[in-house]
Amino acid sequence: MVGSDLSQKVFCDIFAGTGIVGRTFKKDVKQVISNDLEHYSFVLNKNYIQNSKAIIDKEKYIAELNSLPLIEEGFIYQNYCMGSGSGRQYFSDENGRKIDTMRIKIREWRESGAIDESLYYFLLASLVESADKVANTASVYGAFLKHIKKSAEKELLLESATFSEDANTHEVFNKNSNELIKEISGDILYLDPPYNQRQYSANYHILNTITQYDDFIPKGKTGLREYNRSDYCKKQSVHESFEELIHHARFQYIFLSYNNEGLMSEDEVRGIMERHGKYDLRTKAYQRFKADKTDSRNHTADATVEYLHILEKNR
Repeated sequence: MVGSDLSQKVFCDIFAGTGIVGRTFKKDVKQVISNDLEHYSFVLNKNYIQNSKAIIDKEKYIAELNSLPLIEEGFIYQNYCMGSGSGRQYFSDENGRKIDTMRIKIREWRESGAIDESLYYFLLASLVESADKVANTASVYGAFLKHIKKSAEKELLLESATFSEDANTHEVFNKNSNELIKEISGDILYLDPPYNQRQYSANYHILNTITQYDDFIPKGKTGLREYNRSDYCKKQSVHESFEELIHHARFQYIFLSYNNEGLMSEDEVRGIMERHGKYDLRTKAYQRFKADKTDSRNHTADATVEYLHILEKNR
């Protein structure tokens, strides 16, 4: 359908998350357009997708950040570490202070002009990924653990993020997908939107706080920040939003990754996409993941069916 030679194609991943799909296609296409509304995702993709030229002396900055004397109290320590009296334990006290120390120095370097945009996002991406490795959570940041687990006891060591170099220019956005779609165009549009009512911002709020490092009053036991509630996570709005996105998309080929547990049914997606061109569907069943044998979630099926909805849009 698309062809085997993608070297002159513009590929857009408009719900990019951590950018795995865009990273995969970066070496094969003329340009990747990457977008996500989550700020930590934006930071990761500014590094992994937009950075494509060698960064001189980047390891020198990593080494300097690792050797900084720790500040006493910063925003992460004050609000997300037990020793501050916050009642929250997302990081050990030492690692919370290390995150603050490194984040403040990265901001100082950027504001003074000591580092450029490429190095700034490289260092921020490195900090996000390194901090995540010592987070005191089960997986996402919707809650913290009562006791510090072994991996969270380890001292945070800033490790370099990577990115692939090429001669092309790529673009990364931090916008609402339904607004951005009106401003861009290309050849291949890949869609992997939220499919249920879980809000990504609530599950990854700490990472957004590290990247934005702004001043706000964390709310509740988990220290949430204000966040956007996606229309794709709302039964009453998802169909209209999806229809609008497809309507405004100036891309010939559109691929939607979804599954049988999504807010939109297979037939509803088909109905919307068929109105805009030639439609096809691929399916694959996967064994459902369970955390353990006593998984209390009441699922009626043992398998999840993953859909790849395909549209060749009318010109």
